[in-house]
Amino acid sequence: MGGVILAASIAILIVFVFLSYAKDQLELAKKLIPLAIMSLGFGLVGFIDDMKKLVFHNTKGLKPAYKMIGLLTIAVLFVIYLIKIINLGTDTFIPILKISINLPIWIYIPFAIFVILGTTNAVNLTDGVDGLCPTVSAIIITGLTVIGIIYDVKEVVIFGTIVIGACLGFLLFNMHPAKVFMGDTGSLLLGGVIVALALYLKMPLILIIIALIPVLETVSVILQVVYFKRTGNRIFKMAPLHHHFELSGWGENKVVSIFSIITLALCIIGLFTV
Repeated sequence: MGGVILAASIAILIVFVFLSYAKDQLELAKKLIPLAIMSLGFGLVGFIDDMKKLVFHNTKGLKPAYKMIGLLTIAVLFVIYLIKIINLGTDTFIPILKISINLPIWIYIPFAIFVILGTTNAVNLTDGVDGLCPTVSAIIITGLTVIGIIYDVKEVVIFGTIVIGACLGFLLFNMHPAKVFMGDTGSLLLGGVIVALALYLKMPLILIIIALIPVLETVSVILQVVYFKRTGNRIFKMAPLHHHFELSGWGENKVVSIFSIITLALCIIGLFTV
């Protein structure tokens, strides 16, 4: 539940930056609000889940259906805001090909919602080893922030920088052995940040490259469940993927280091595809 600290620091910095820019660059300041609301909204869903587990001693936490309803509501509102309020458009950049295609709105809306829910849950699954989720997330957000600098999307640069700083501060207490644990509050928040920045940049598909680690974490869970139901055997010693390597003899610091190096390399590759 230490993600509350992360959420609070981001919220305070956003308010400070908003007030600073509101005097001279009001439009830029306004563009920061939906990014903050989206991310903190996902963090709020995680907070409710953490509260039920830790404070009310309900080991199951928030019911999966209620959790998904909360995440889906925020996702739908955010996508509608992007299309109807700030008129972001439905054009989507395709990495490697370096072209943009204009998706029909009836395709774009469910696609964007799917990406939001998939990304937030993938980042959530990446949490489970001291320092892994904030480290991998900070590297991915750094990659998106650099893309924001390249394309001069100032709200992405500002918000990305704020979250990167918050993650690095949080890591001082979350690295192995962790003194503070992130919980769903922090992991869902960071997932929200990543996908919100990607959608602002019109590059949700870039996440397949730079966020491959969270993607593989999700795929490992899906494969494990499907294979076990069909055969009664397991593909991995334990899912998500980072637990498989732990049980294979890797220490927590080694898992974090290897996964982070891979993510950094993928982000560098991703920059050459835009």
